[in-house]
Amino acid sequence: MPAHQHEYGPTESGTVLLDLGGDTGALIVYTGPDLLGREIEISRADRPRGVRTHAAVRERRIPDGSFHSALYPDLPAGLYTVWWDIETPAGAVTVSGGGIAEFAWPTSRPAGTG
Repeated sequence: MPAHQHEYGPTESGTVLLDLGGDTGALIVYTGPDLLGREIEISRADRPRGVRTHAAVRERRIPDGSFHSALYPDLPAGLYTVWWDIETPAGAVTVSGGGIAEFAWPTSRPAGTG
């Protein structure tokens, strides 16, 4: 995973607005609190490995408590790779136009890697 970290305060309920529709969707990557501030990279499966985008993991507060996630808004529909680190995929997820895809961050390094 990239060493780059951010220090953001928690996001309260109702502070994120997504523009969904047509061929545009969004992705939420759920993590544990241990990844707070870390950037997680994603890339379109049909694009070269060097073309990636990233988002920082933030605490999201809701009425029942909180959770941690990275949010990727305004994504063109398609298959995306979620990257564990610069070389290792953590998994893949399909983003559909008009929808919000969800991906649970693995609790340990993906099998068959380093």
